[in-house]
Amino acid sequence: MNILIALLLFLLPVLLLLSWRRRGSSRKLPPGSLGIPVIGQSIGLLRAMRTNTGEKWVRERARKYGPISKLTLFGKPTVFIHGQAANKFVFHGDGSMVANKQTSSVRAILGDRNLLELGDQDHKRVRDSFMSFLRPESLKQYVGKMDGEVREHIELHWQGKEKVSVLPLMKILTFNIICSLLFGVEERAEREKFLKNFQEMIEGMWSIPVKLPFTRYNRSLRASSRVQSMLKELVQKKKVKLEQCAATPHQDLITCLLSKRNEGNERAVTDKEILHNIMLVMVAGHDTSSVLITFMLRLLSKNPAVYEAVLQEQEDIARSKNSGEPLAWEDLARMKYTWRVAMETLRMVPPIFGGFRLALKDIDYGGYLIPKGWQIFWASNMTHMDEVIFPEPAKFDPARFENQLSVPPYSFIPFGGGPRICPGNEFARIETLVAIHHLVTQYSWELCSDDHYIRDPMPVPSQGLLLRIAPKKQK
Repeated sequence: MNILIALLLFLLPVLLLLSWRRRGSSRKLPPGSLGIPVIGQSIGLLRAMRTNTGEKWVRERARKYGPISKLTLFGKPTVFIHGQAANKFVFHGDGSMVANKQTSSVRAILGDRNLLELGDQDHKRVRDSFMSFLRPESLKQYVGKMDGEVREHIELHWQGKEKVSVLPLMKILTFNIICSLLFGVEERAEREKFLKNFQEMIEGMWSIPVKLPFTRYNRSLRASSRVQSMLKELVQKKKVKLEQCAATPHQDLITCLLSKRNEGNERAVTDKEILHNIMLVMVAGHDTSSVLITFMLRLLSKNPAVYEAVLQEQEDIARSKNSGEPLAWEDLARMKYTWRVAMETLRMVPPIFGGFRLALKDIDYGGYLIPKGWQIFWASNMTHMDEVIFPEPAKFDPARFENQLSVPPYSFIPFGGGPRICPGNEFARIETLVAIHHLVTQYSWELCSDDHYIRDPMPVPSQGLLLRIAPKKQK
């Protein structure tokens, strides 16, 4: 009897395993290798991005393994999925199955209460508070102020110069716009102090999370701590001004968030959420817009017919203004062709290479198992450069966006998609159009650097896109 019980106890796990396998192939892991624990394929991907072969790296992986594969990225087992259906799954999936979680390095540097980390209800609460400031109806009143920031930037950094390195200058411009409009920081010395620490902070966001003194990750963590201390002080000052009625609720994004109340008259957004989301806005608004403006200038210089069409549209607007009169909301509405050029730039050179989600439970996807706790990785270029979706994808053709309805859903994703689309996309549109207006109407330029760029993790053109510039005679 004892032998029979022992035999049953031995055979039971085997029988259960065989039964589990017979339930179907939907429970098998995707093809691919997890590689070395923690490191996995992280070094290979980062090396490919820094040699401008990141797109080739993910496409070769897709050709080898198909629409889903497993690997290890930035310390965690990961599943790579791609295509329109994958994008829809990522951006519009069931919130009980997939969470909006980033890599551990991003989470450690930006904090765990930003919009990239929050679940459904918390995400909606914080996003709604953000949108009360970032919706078009609210941003209309800030076009003139943004125009002033661009004019001042050109006067300080472009006038009298024969050559300029565009990307570093655009990063200064977009950071100053963020400081002014979103944070209410007007003193140049305070802005420069923020910028120095901020730039060091973002260098290690896509990195292997090894906290050793010589790593980029460790340097970024230390810079993040300094930035958070500065922001805490800034938020506290704004709290005091609101209490003393020395500031208005919509003076800037921080005062707006501090002023938001729920139905019980309690703060809608906590101090920690304000702090972490300010850091997210700093990263998103600083890097994405500066990259977009830079690569628009690069692509305009290589496509004369497109440049002439943009120039004509912008000069028509300039001629309708009095001397020194700032741009207004109505002027932006006339920049339809220029924004199509911007969207085609975003298609060909998306600032965000890809992103991550977290499986909250075991998921059957494409005939395979995505285990609970694994990362889900997606890459923008997989649909942006798909010749079935965008014929001749290597050709720069703004006409693709003449009719937005002709672009298939979840195929063009520079700002994400679905309920988690970037809340700052309208802000980015405004600052891009205002900057391009002044640059194309005030200067002509030609490329002085080669045509290469790398990703670190954002696109960085050779020599920061070095241009020889010449001021135009004002008509």
